[in-house]
Amino acid sequence: MTFRLRAAHSKDLEPLYEMAKLTGGGFTNLPPDRAALGAKLERASDAFGRDDDGLGDDQFVLVLENVETGDVRGTCQLFSQVGQQWPFYSYRLTTLTQHSQELDRTVRAEMLSLVTDLEGSSEVGGLFLHPNERAGGLGLLLARSRYLFIAMHRHRFADRVLAELRGIIDDRGGSPFWDGVAGRFFGMSFQEADYFNAINGNQFIADLMPKHPVYIAMLSDDARSVIGLPHPTGRAAMRMLENENFRFEGYVDIFDGGPSMVAHTDDVKSVKEAVEAEVSAVDLEEGEKALVATGSLTTFRSCYGAREIREDGTIALDSACADTLDVKPGDRVWSVAR
Repeated sequence: MTFRLRAAHSKDLEPLYEMAKLTGGGFTNLPPDRAALGAKLERASDAFGRDDDGLGDDQFVLVLENVETGDVRGTCQLFSQVGQQWPFYSYRLTTLTQHSQELDRTVRAEMLSLVTDLEGSSEVGGLFLHPNERAGGLGLLLARSRYLFIAMHRHRFADRVLAELRGIIDDRGGSPFWDGVAGRFFGMSFQEADYFNAINGNQFIADLMPKHPVYIAMLSDDARSVIGLPHPTGRAAMRMLENENFRFEGYVDIFDGGPSMVAHTDDVKSVKEAVEAEVSAVDLEEGEKALVATGSLTTFRSCYGAREIREDGTIALDSACADTLDVKPGDRVWSVAR
């Protein structure tokens, strides 16, 4: 089977909704709500259609398509700047050191401080792959295609990019972190708060959450033990982010305590190493495995293929890749080694 990533459109609403029902909660960017998903697709359509090539308040939605059947089997999203419609909150892990001369003792207290430090950053998120397709490197295709999209539309993204990983969710769909921190102030379950955030945004956090730092030592063992840890299904995603030069700098999600990974956009490996070239041949038989993309905004599409960068700066592709992307000699593509 052959897969490619492409820009999402309104007809993708139902497959996105069906996938959203499989997430198990904690996926704020993919809520199982048709109206919310429809609004995302409308916002993405505006972003893809915007003529101005500068930095805006855009949300792009991409979908993974089985070329042979047309079925949508995965999705991912990009945000040009977070915190433009409402504040973007995170908890920041900090340490307060205090010393008593009388006791000759130094005490270091770890705290969680509510901050908006990451406001204005670009974000990659909303990545979900259908459970039946979690093989063959399709998760990597979804993840890295976002960085090629950024490289191809660099002026539309900020100089810093973040990725939020889902935190630990227990067997009943609850969050030990939420129960130990914010849940004490809101009288809402994690599922209720997560759903409300996905539909309405997190301004209610600003309205009701105490602004004072939270001392980690005062939290329950269950809450403390999950701070900054990804959900078991997100460990591979965290490794992929680290391979792209993302780092954990002490920021965690305000709902489930999952880690927020941060990178300078131009230092992201798949952005930094992306190469643009003119296609000179589409009959390559053997070459370097690569991720290849073409098009612009709404015509963006990407897939795996084989490439050969030639001495004259042009690129040769294998026929299957060229067919999947619908490119021919003379067209231009972007690529990065797989």
